Amino acid sequence: MTTIGIECESIEEQSWGVGRIVRKLLEEISRRPELQKEFTFFLYFKSKVPDLPFLNNPIFVKYVVWQPFPRKSFVLYYYLFLPLTLWFRRLDVMFFPNYMLPLIFFGTSLVMLTQDIYYEMRSPAQRFRHRLAYHIFSTWAAMTATRIMAISESSARELMRLFRIPQKRIAINHLAVDAPRRPDTVSEKGLEFTGDLLRKTSYFLFVGQIFPRRRVRESIEAFKSIAPDFPGLKFIIIGQDRYRPPILGSMITDVNRELGYEAVLLRHYVPDDQLALLYAHARACVYVSSREAFGLPPLEALSYKIPSVIADNQTSQEIFGTNAFLVEEPTEPASIAQAMRQALSDEKARENIIAAADTITQRFSWRAHADRFLDIVRSLTPH
Repeated sequence: MTTIGIECESIEEQSWGVGRIVRKLLEEISRRPELQKEFTFFLYFKSKVPDLPFLNNPIFVKYVVWQPFPRKSFVLYYYLFLPLTLWFRRLDVMFFPNYMLPLIFFGTSLVMLTQDIYYEMRSPAQRFRHRLAYHIFSTWAAMTATRIMAISESSARELMRLFRIPQKRIAINHLAVDAPRRPDTVSEKGLEFTGDLLRKTSYFLFVGQIFPRRRVRESIEAFKSIAPDFPGLKFIIIGQDRYRPPILGSMITDVNRELGYEAVLLRHYVPDDQLALLYAHARACVYVSSREAFGLPPLEALSYKIPSVIADNQTSQEIFGTNAFLVEEPTEPASIAQAMRQALSDEKARENIIAAADTITQRFSWRAHADRFLDIVRSLTPH
């Protein structure tokens, strides 16, 4: 029996990013009873085991890592008490999805790493303690982890260049997209944006953590410049403002005042039912990230036959080819505005993108992601 540990703090609360990836991986594993003959998965949490039905599967053994303090510290959990706990467990492989490897972990390790960390550890927009943690523990992962899991081919190339990781230590495991939900199966009870309301509204959609590299500020400026030509057009933004200091609240207030209506809406989080409706009825997803290891929201939008406005870079080319409205200069609002205008008015381009949607999204399933993860694990175990 192969024992696999997975660090799971990221799924304790509702979250995007790493938490979503871990949750989807565990959901997929839970659907496969045949894996119980080969694996036991030990899941480690900082504060609590979340109430997620798939975690009740007997293939999972769950632990809340002990700390001697009432308030559970992530720093002490991740860098001290978790590796101490693992010292006594002696698992075959331990998966750290959170880009960092504790210094005192000794064993076979698989660490998910992206090139974004290299830049975040040098970014003045990041808090000092986060930059320091990335400098120490992400660099340590790059240097010493048994295997690095990259989430795209372009990201793997960047990891090799930036961290000087040998290619033989990197395994590529693309992320995935959920099958789209039919709007008529979504419960609209208690939702702010109903399907009927969204069908009557032409809007752009952004979903994700709002880091400066994702150019939401520039996208709002671009939206402001074209909105007068498209009466009633809105820009719905779902995510946490990660600018330092936060800037979007006041900026949106000013833009809405200038345009004379509530054109830009910011919500920190919406439930899955709401997100499905927002994707299904959007005119386009706007996700103009200057630098991205993968970028799930544009792929999720495409699963709903919704095109995206995205930066023209290696990752975008790898996933979408030309099947998106590409922004040549993602730092320039005028360049973003040009692509947004095209997404609203170029019906032929929209038809071509929608026609290619199934071919693209079928390449990226969570089942295939889980298969590749298990193959990586098997390659790291002696039996």
